[in-house]
Amino acid sequence: MAVAMSTTTWGNERTIREGDRPALQKSDQVLSIQVTTHQQADIVRNISSQYETVLWSPTSPEYIGAHTEVHLFVPANKLGTVTDLLQTHLLTHQVLLDNTEDLIEMQTRNESSDPRSSASYYERYHSLEDIYYWINKTAQDYPDMVKVTLIGSSYEKRPLYVLKLSGRQERAEKRAIWIDCGIHAREWISPAFCLWFVQYSLNFYNLNNDITEMLNSMDIYVLPVMNPDGYKYTWTTNRMWRKNRSLSKESNCVGTDLNRNFDANWCTKGASNRPCDEIYCGQFPESEPEAEAVANFLRSHKDSVKLYLSIHSYGQMLLFPYSCSNEEVPNHAELFELVQEAAMKVRRYYRNNYKYGASAKTIYLAPGGSDDWAYNLGIHYSFTFELEDRGRYGFLLPPSLISKACNEALLALKSIALRVIQKTQPQP
Repeated sequence: MAVAMSTTTWGNERTIREGDRPALQKSDQVLSIQVTTHQQADIVRNISSQYETVLWSPTSPEYIGAHTEVHLFVPANKLGTVTDLLQTHLLTHQVLLDNTEDLIEMQTRNESSDPRSSASYYERYHSLEDIYYWINKTAQDYPDMVKVTLIGSSYEKRPLYVLKLSGRQERAEKRAIWIDCGIHAREWISPAFCLWFVQYSLNFYNLNNDITEMLNSMDIYVLPVMNPDGYKYTWTTNRMWRKNRSLSKESNCVGTDLNRNFDANWCTKGASNRPCDEIYCGQFPESEPEAEAVANFLRSHKDSVKLYLSIHSYGQMLLFPYSCSNEEVPNHAELFELVQEAAMKVRRYYRNNYKYGASAKTIYLAPGGSDDWAYNLGIHYSFTFELEDRGRYGFLLPPSLISKACNEALLALKSIALRVIQKTQPQP
């Protein structure tokens, strides 16, 4: 099912309101810019805040400093201006992508919405409507292993469905894993992984020892799309949208960063109180219905949930708390050992390198994150995965790479989950 972009809103809502932008042109580009000095950092921060550009990496202009690699989307009509500025200030840059329209068309091409069609269903990206259909169909096909729970609704009143996967082996104690995907709308590989993981788990239960042990030992809660409004918007209007779609009384700008909206050093350094910014923290912790729904569910299951996983892209990283502080968590060494082991397995089996470590020290401060909040709730095995790639395609990862990205993440997830199952065995 090919999905056409009805309008193209690739820029910065501070300067151009939705619906006013020109149509996407083939010469729109993503540039990789090497920043070496503090003076150059000031220039690139300025460029990334105007000219209808979209900053891919890092997340916010404030993270741009000396010795930073910056990935920046530049629309065709601003390309000459931006490249002239870069050359004037002796900023080295290269073109990462010059075929953004083709990549988006490739991502939204979808010949079938029927999950029964073939395994290739899971090697494509799917619209929100397709994902809702898939959720219902999966629950119908596996009634003894899948239960669907409505945990709340989004700002625009779309349902937030959680699938609960359970093995067929009865057990007295009920430990659990939580996995959420799609907290940031433009990170399409994230919901793709949640679908992949669910289907893999159901297909290989009683065939794969690791999956069988996981499902027999723990219930697995999976939220395929935590930000349905934003995800829908990336399919219809602005492929690069990050936040949810809530409206603010103080501003014409739309959306809150759901991963800055949890009560973990909320709205301190690394978040923004300006509604137009990509890392806007919201009006107060859990001001957004999506964040509140997840927090309420986890609060009501905090005694059983032993492992929390949030799936993001891009960057190829296995991270753990804290994101909101440079302080080390009490079990830092234990969490480091788990992500190190998982990264080694990915490197061994797939010859791909993942960075790993505490989030704040590995990338940058990011307060208000769901992983830190879950950790402080008492879920002391809390992780964030940043899936493929490192920036070659960034948020426009081609469908041909979905399988590789999901297999790598699956291996890391199994590695960590099996260790957590051992570590949280009930005492006799």
